[in-house]
Formats: sequence, C-alpha cells, structure tokens
Amino acid sequence: MATDVKYRDIVREVALDHYGYVTTRDAVEAGVPAVELPKLAARGGVEHVAYGLYRVPEVPPTRLDKFAEALLRAGETAYLHGESVLAVFGLANVNPRRIKVAVRRRARPALPAFVELTQRSGDVSTTLYEGLESQTVADALLECRGRIETERLLEAARQARAEGLLTTVEWQRVVKGLRQ
Repeated sequence: MATDVKYRDIVREVALDHYGYVTTRDAVEAGVPAVELPKLAARGGVEHVAYGLYRVPEVPPTRLDKFAEALLRAGETAYLHGESVLAVFGLANVNPRRIKVAVRRRARPALPAFVELTQRSGDVSTTLYEGLESQTVADALLECRGRIETERLLEAARQARAEGLLTTVEWQRVVKGLRQ
C-alpha cells in the first residue's frame, strides 16, 4: 500500500506541471511503472481520459485544461494554431467551438469533437505559451485572415504588442500582412 501512495504522489507531481494531466510516458520517465496507472485509475486516484492519458482530479482546473488535453491527445508533434492561439490570450474576441491542433507528421488518434486536427508540412515556427506548444501569435494572427475581420485582427495585434506577445519585427510583419 505504501508503494501505491508513493506512485500516486509522483503522478500528482507530474500532473501539477501539465494542467492535471499525465501521460504514460511522463509517468514512466518519473519512475512510475506503466502498469500502475490503470491500477490508480481503478482505485479512483486518477481518471482515464484516453489511451495513455490520465487526469489527476485533485489538480484544480484552469481555463487552459482543454487546450492541454487537446495537445496531449494529438501526440508529441502537436501544437495549437490559428484561432486557438488567439483564444489562449483572449485576442480578437474569439471563442472557437473546436480547439485547432496541428501536427507535423501524419497522426490518426481518436479525438473528441472539441478537437480539430490539421496536418502541416514544412518548417513551422512554434513556441511555448503557458506551457503549451503553439504557433507564434504573429503567425496565428496572419493565419486567421479571411476567417476573422481584419479590424479585429489589427486590434488583436495591438493588444498582443501591448502585452509583449509580439516583437517590433513581428508587429510590423503582422500589420503589413493584414493590410494587404
């Protein structure tokens, strides 16, 4: 029984850094055998979310949990893109029904309806925002041309610049791209 408590504590520590989620891979890297996660789920210590993905119910929920879950469900090369990046920061007054996730190589995970998966090829610049792999804000603003009104995107760019999310070079590139 002491081993179960120890494994549960390790899993909780890993989950605290990942919005309450832990993958089998992360647990194994932290020293928890893969067979322990289903045991913990059966005892109510964790909730099984998807294949290889668990949630620790003791970790308080945040507004970014669904974004983290979407990325973890999509796999290692996944990153947020488009409107989802803007939604993370409350830019352009977007609230997408589906979280847009892109992957660099072909992936066919079973995904819930709230995740929209896109395959992107080529060199894509990503960064970490709030611990979530994401397309840069500048690229996300430009990607949303035609789907969001230009004036809203320009206002979002101003807000992003004021919040330090865009460098001067990115700001100039975004403004020029939106006004074309």
